[in-house]
Amino acid sequence: MSEKNSLNGLDTPLDRYSLAILAELLRDARQTIQQIADKVGLSASPCWKRIKDMEAAGVIRGYTAIVDTEKVGLGLRVIVEANMAQHSETTVRQFERAVAAAAPIVQCHATTGESDYVMSVLVPDIKRYEQLLHDTMFKLPGITHVRSAIVLKEIKSEMRLALPEGSLTSARRGRRGRV
Repeated sequence: MSEKNSLNGLDTPLDRYSLAILAELLRDARQTIQQIADKVGLSASPCWKRIKDMEAAGVIRGYTAIVDTEKVGLGLRVIVEANMAQHSETTVRQFERAVAAAAPIVQCHATTGESDYVMSVLVPDIKRYEQLLHDTMFKLPGITHVRSAIVLKEIKSEMRLALPEGSLTSARRGRRGRV
């Protein structure tokens, strides 16, 4: 692993300590700065500065709670594949704005292969999904075909990232005292 990686083109290095901090935040973002610093082998001030730098650079885009969708009444997840008739800049922008405005569409990815877009939709039940299809999906700009797959069982839903190997262990191993 390279000792330094660019943070979105900025001069701030994404080194083993920064990767270790990210690993700790992904594991539990409610930890105090001191707890994170202890785990990665830094003192609190440099740890806090690295977190602030990563936030400013857009590496850390925010913090969130992981919610049980069924317990909040969103028990049906549908994977939706959509195709567009044309890919003009105007149509694509209109489509992306409409998707961003549709709260039940929780993810949308432009893809290669059979579908132009793959979306993940969360709704309370099949009746609400049918309503979403007619009121929103079929009216999305440029859409010619929509395929739906009802999720029967969630096997894995992981928010953690597969950061480069050894990010935490190499930070601990490399320390000669607190920085």
